[in-house]
Formats: sequence, structure tokens, C-alpha cells
Amino acid sequence: MRSLIVTEFLSLDGVVDSPGGGEHPHAGWTFKDVEFDMAAYELKGREQQEAGAMLIGRVSYDEFAPVWPTMEEFAEYNAMPKYVVSSTLTDPEWNNTTVLRSLDEVAELKKGEGGPILVHGSPTLAQGLAAAGLVDRYHFLTFPVVLGSGKKLFAADGADKRKLKLVEHATYPNGIQMAVWDVVG
Repeated sequence: MRSLIVTEFLSLDGVVDSPGGGEHPHAGWTFKDVEFDMAAYELKGREQQEAGAMLIGRVSYDEFAPVWPTMEEFAEYNAMPKYVVSSTLTDPEWNNTTVLRSLDEVAELKKGEGGPILVHGSPTLAQGLAAAGLVDRYHFLTFPVVLGSGKKLFAADGADKRKLKLVEHATYPNGIQMAVWDVVG
């Protein structure tokens, strides 16, 4: 069975919206508001090396597909199998991309062989996966910035309550905190 890992850039107030660009009023907050420190991104490089597949929602697909294939630093992601959970996408143009229509299909994908399945961005998808009990681990890079509004990874109504176990952590001179959490029930 494959593990499913949700990997996110978070603000201190839990916002995951538009970390590299997008519609949020403070889009690009990961690189505009925090001094770059290569060491803080070691986890991202490790993820790309270890992943067997990438899973994203339709909105993230629409944002990533035109850009990531042109970026040399995402060569492994561009080559690996990619899965998009969508009820509307029909002909994905990003190479090696398959459309899944339901979380049941994601559960079947997890039963297969291969490396971890990484969920990038896609807060709505991540919430659905968590509610369905499909998330095994979270990888967070938390940035020392408060955005005040925007999409959050966890629902505010408390429906996402789950117990997590910290298995790896680090803090970098620029204030970014890395945390790897296993879901334990």
C-alpha cells in the first residue's frame, strides 16, 4: 500500500492560499515576504526524489500544468505519474496525467504499488482526503507571516480533528519551520 502525503506551505495563521502566485491579495508570500534560505527547502527536494506520483485537484492542475513543465527544478514531477481529481477535466495536456473522478478512485490508487503519493496545493482536495481517512502524513513548511485571510488547509468547524505525531522538525534562520506529522488515528 502506498502512503499519501499532503505537502503544504503555510502561513502562521494556517493559510495555504497562493504561496507562489495566484489570486490572493498577498500572492507570492513565500518568496516576497521571507528571506530565501535553500536549507529550508531540503524537504521539497527530498519529496520530489522519493515520490511515486503526484495528486492534485483541478484548480491546482490549472495553475501548475502551464508552468511546471517549463521548470527544470521540477523535472522529476514532470516525468512521474500525475493524477487530477476532477469531475470536469477531460483531456489533460500535462504529460503522464490521469483524471480520477472520485475519492474512491484515490483509495484504489493507494492500494497499488509504488512510492508515496504527494498532494500539492489543493486545499479542498486535501480536506476531502483527510475526511475520508486517506491522508497518512503531512509535510509543512510554515512561514513567519500572518495573512489574515485566504484558503486554509483545515476546516474551521473542527470537523477535521485528528491526532498527529511529530516525526521530524527543524527551524531555519529565516524563521521557516519544517514539520513532518504522521496521522495516528
